[in-house]
Amino acid sequence: MAPRLQETAAAFTADGFLRTGDIGIMNEQGFTKIVARKKDMILVSGFNVYPNELENVISLCPGVVECAAVGVPDAKQGEAIKVFIIKDDPTLSEDDVARYCRDNLTGYKHPKYIEFRDELPKSNVGKILRRELRSGK
Repeated sequence: MAPRLQETAAAFTADGFLRTGDIGIMNEQGFTKIVARKKDMILVSGFNVYPNELENVISLCPGVVECAAVGVPDAKQGEAIKVFIIKDDPTLSEDDVARYCRDNLTGYKHPKYIEFRDELPKSNVGKILRRELRSGK
């Protein structure tokens, strides 16, 4: 197999650090915590929206057991937010979730699409597979 020199070079910064695609924060003691993946970030009308943040808020909505947020192509905004929800309250509606989001999230973070499911695709270790949700599985 031929080396991919161009791809290898693009994976490193000029000063030799590896670009992992992770987004992290550093505290005042110098410890770093990974909080998201750059590829999972949703770009809505030029604003960065992190799926983990949306999921943390929406999962607190009464009746929501679990949720996942992804970006889907949108001609007007670049990407639109779509959330997939597992609920334990049969009366929970899309309107209820949308209202909760309006009350608890900034405007550009409101999901454009809300879909209820019986289960979410997961890896062997239980991580939600967003790429499968984006591809319609």
